[in-house]
Amino acid sequence: MITRVLVANRSEIAARVFRTCRTLGISTAAVYSDADADAGYLQQADVAARLPGSAPADTYLRGELIVAAARRMGADAIHPGYGFLSENAGFAAAVIDAGLTWIGPPVAAIESMGSKIEAKLLMAKAGVPTLSQLEPESITSADLPVLIKASAGGGGRGMRIVRDVAALPAELAAAQAEARSAFGDDTVFCEPYLATGHHIEVQILADSHGRVWTVGERECSIQRRHQKVIEEAPSPLVERTPGMRERLFEAARLAAEAIGYVGAGTVEFLADEEGRFYFLEMNTRLQVEHPVTECTTGLDLVAWQIRVANGEQLPAGPPAVSGHSIEARLYAEDPAAGWQPQSGSVQHFEVPDVAAHFEVPPRHGVRLDSGIGTGGVRRQVGIHYDPMLAKVISWAPNRIEAATMLAAALARTRLHGLVTNRDLLVNVLRHPAFLAGDTDTAFFATHGGASDATAGTLSTPLADQPTVELSALAAALADAADRRAAATTQPRLPSGWRNVVSQSQRSTFQHGDRQLSVEYRLDRTGLVCEQHPDARLLSLTPTEVVLEVEDVRRHFTVARYAEDQSIYVESAAGSVALQRVERFADPSTQLAAGSLLAPMPGSVIRVEAVVGAVVSAGEPLLTLEAMKMQHQISAPIDGVISELPVAVGDQVEVGAVLAVVSPNSPISPDTRTSPDTPITPDPASSPSTEGESA
Repeated sequence: MITRVLVANRSEIAARVFRTCRTLGISTAAVYSDADADAGYLQQADVAARLPGSAPADTYLRGELIVAAARRMGADAIHPGYGFLSENAGFAAAVIDAGLTWIGPPVAAIESMGSKIEAKLLMAKAGVPTLSQLEPESITSADLPVLIKASAGGGGRGMRIVRDVAALPAELAAAQAEARSAFGDDTVFCEPYLATGHHIEVQILADSHGRVWTVGERECSIQRRHQKVIEEAPSPLVERTPGMRERLFEAARLAAEAIGYVGAGTVEFLADEEGRFYFLEMNTRLQVEHPVTECTTGLDLVAWQIRVANGEQLPAGPPAVSGHSIEARLYAEDPAAGWQPQSGSVQHFEVPDVAAHFEVPPRHGVRLDSGIGTGGVRRQVGIHYDPMLAKVISWAPNRIEAATMLAAALARTRLHGLVTNRDLLVNVLRHPAFLAGDTDTAFFATHGGASDATAGTLSTPLADQPTVELSALAAALADAADRRAAATTQPRLPSGWRNVVSQSQRSTFQHGDRQLSVEYRLDRTGLVCEQHPDARLLSLTPTEVVLEVEDVRRHFTVARYAEDQSIYVESAAGSVALQRVERFADPSTQLAAGSLLAPMPGSVIRVEAVVGAVVSAGEPLLTLEAMKMQHQISAPIDGVISELPVAVGDQVEVGAVLAVVSPNSPISPDTRTSPDTPITPDPASSPSTEGESA
């Protein structure tokens, strides 16, 4: 019997497996890279071993180091989590050869599904519906659009949509390069692209005694760059399509039996509005979105993975589905800027009214699965791993209540320090089309008015402009109260107090690309504010401000962080992030006009330009790699490259100058301008793989 489990993974999924192990009375072991030395999940393990280095290739992808760590720590079983080596047949074999228990499917099953090309042939032979495979050299305009996919990959890496035959060779080369980098295998294939399909998957559980469960289906159609953002169980499409669930379950059962599957796995399908579906792939591991199945069935899928690995037999049938569950993936990324991943410090993270962490709530409510912890613990989000911060999951009696509950929880979440997709998630969950179950894979393009490269109107902040301006007033008042509280003389007097009125106090904040100036004074009659003449100040502390505007009382909570001069103002109308603007600018912050700045920290892996070259708007200049994604940096305008201070292999921080492009002629090094002039590019980003979270 298993006594100590090593989780060959990190962050959220490691903490998730540890939670179940504690419930089962099993000891736990963790591994960590240098970048994760202070990560929260390590506190939940009984023992932990260092994997020297920070890059995945040096740490979590080194199977021999993980097996050696298991031996040193006395682990007798390894759980792979998801991502990294979870679907690597060689790693599974190495674990078994070392005399350890592999908490996953048989090596042969992993191998049979490891190549999407071979998997589709095998599934077609077993009677599972599949899409036809296209040979790249035979593709014509009649076949368009087509989708290029990495045979060895998953989670969107190596995927390219091709709508022009002339673009096919370049897209094939790009897909092969990304597949080679991500999976060590550059094999790709093409298939017809269904722009408005539904991504439906069936959760299976199988034991070593020949029993196979189909444990409900999930719909994962809300995606960006072929990666899931919102998942739910059961599927709205399946719910409204008579007979579809039975046919899906039978196809999933055939797939599992065809490869002798054992353990937890997922069979993924692409379906159309009529309920026709086609095999996409089989994930021979636990899925990121497994909590929605757990909530609607009451199962602990990790516990059953361990029981099956121990040789236990499944009961006669799975439990019935109860209620509806929706999961939202909270990412450190900017949907309005091409989904750019963000790195830096999470100063504060708190989801209100959480009923359970890493397990099914005892009653309907909100579940939180997060690797960064909650509360005021500061966490660093680096560039080496996927930018997922947390999964917030709702479980309710029906779908509308589940969506409403989840949207409210996310809207009230306090998340300070990084740009995230939180507002986007709330907008989607409250969108009439989502509530109606209109959730195909083209959701962002259809309802956001955007291409796959951006979220369009769905990324609109929850806080509208009047809320932003009132929040700036609240920030200015709270700042003044904070200064007075720290004063050594007359701390009870309001800030800026004069017996004879002199002038208003003034505070300036940066909000996005706008500056907000607030002018106010506090006199015997109360608050006098030029921008908000109707505003009344009801109460004030350094962290709480209550204003009354047009006979409506508004409560604001203010948090400030000295290290970066940031202020976060929370209210029922949305969260507002502000930056103090100092009265006198630091001359050292002035940059050359036309500077092209790094949108995120990363490594320069390709440079395609030289100083003096004439470039056109949109022409690739260089490529950054960060958070398992490649980001093409292109010229923002027609012009001449006057500076190119980076080279292949350089590590750059966010805001670093990558190049300087002059619209007419090279710019003199002495030419200076304000910080507004440098350009932060909107890179065309390749999709990241599902799995290892921030």
